[in-house]
Amino acid sequence: MSTTLVLLLLLDNGGALTLQNGDHELAVNSLAVVVVVVVAVVLVVFYKKAVSLVPLGPISGSLAAGPGLPAGFPRAVDSPLVWEGAQFENEKEYVLHMHEADVEEANNALRCFKEFGRQGYEVSRDTFPLPNLGKRLEALKLEIHQGRGFGVVRGLHPEKYSVEDLSMLQLGLQCYIANRHGRQDRKGNMMVHIIADDSSAAAAGHHRHSTNPITFHNEEAGDVVSWMTRSTAASGGRCIIASCYTVYNVLAQDRPDLLRVLAGADWPFALPQFQSRPILFHHEGRLMMNFGRTPLIGNQTHPRCESLPSLSERQLEALDAVEKIARATELAITTKPGDLHFINNLAVLHRRQGFVDGAAAAEKRHLVRMRLRDDQLGWALPDELRNEWYQAFDEHRRSKVWHLVPMPPGYYPLRAQPN
Repeated sequence: MSTTLVLLLLLDNGGALTLQNGDHELAVNSLAVVVVVVVAVVLVVFYKKAVSLVPLGPISGSLAAGPGLPAGFPRAVDSPLVWEGAQFENEKEYVLHMHEADVEEANNALRCFKEFGRQGYEVSRDTFPLPNLGKRLEALKLEIHQGRGFGVVRGLHPEKYSVEDLSMLQLGLQCYIANRHGRQDRKGNMMVHIIADDSSAAAAGHHRHSTNPITFHNEEAGDVVSWMTRSTAASGGRCIIASCYTVYNVLAQDRPDLLRVLAGADWPFALPQFQSRPILFHHEGRLMMNFGRTPLIGNQTHPRCESLPSLSERQLEALDAVEKIARATELAITTKPGDLHFINNLAVLHRRQGFVDGAAAAEKRHLVRMRLRDDQLGWALPDELRNEWYQAFDEHRRSKVWHLVPMPPGYYPLRAQPN
């Protein structure tokens, strides 16, 4: 027999109230009606007010922070950005393979662009038309900004192109993912060449020129980090990524106290300039993470000024926890020459496997990195990150320099840039 009670409120013409439960009726005077209605209205108003305080956005989180969580942060996030590397056993899930017709379409767009004598910074969907491939790239754009947060475009063969043409293909394809390019240092370098370089101690110890492994981090600026692989190392050098959202959920369940540490405003970043700010943000309904160990701890190439604050034991513990969880859930991507990688720099961490170059040019690791932002799908930024984005993407104040090939260290201010 069901224990469910069905209550019906029946108001007759005389103002009497009848509560009906099945075959039983109970008469109640009209005063009770007023009390019930008033209470109901108050509850509805309170409920609507409470719901209106919940931030709307792509994250489906709890209405209230759990014990120990930073104020305003959800107990857990439910998003396509929550993933583990084991989910992507088949690379077809994240690699956009350019078919022969796609490559020919890209080559035609390149010829069209060159015939009009345009400069690289003028590349756009209008000047680099891809009527068919562009639709697939548009789907990837949504994945980068609103989906899993990463993807690879594969199918170009670098040996078939000049350096100039290969660079233009990189710019042409990535303009379908994001329409703005960011400066990567104070000299306005738009393209950074990631190669092994032991010509000086400063170069050999820098992230972009070292052959050593690098821990998980984000770039200092850019919603999207993109790089083309011109050639791969003889061994090692794989790109390895992990979801910030997965890291968050694990910590929210097991160590919410460390999330409070990560969201604290007292992280003493030394590079590119000193700033105390959080590592972890919850802004307009989105989780974001932005950090690197070098700006916080220093290294031989970037010695930390003794006058700057050092990290506390709790902060070091939080960094180690992020690294541990990221490594346990990471995805290692085997890169091929011509691959064009895209990762959401605010939601996906990346690191590099150590590598060994070979004697032949084709066995020397060479990536060309760019930082991107899209006017249509770019994320709203917390105040603490806006200055770095402004320095990178302001269109009116600063020059832009496009080096299509690696240049001597003097062309890049290595000591001022951690990545």
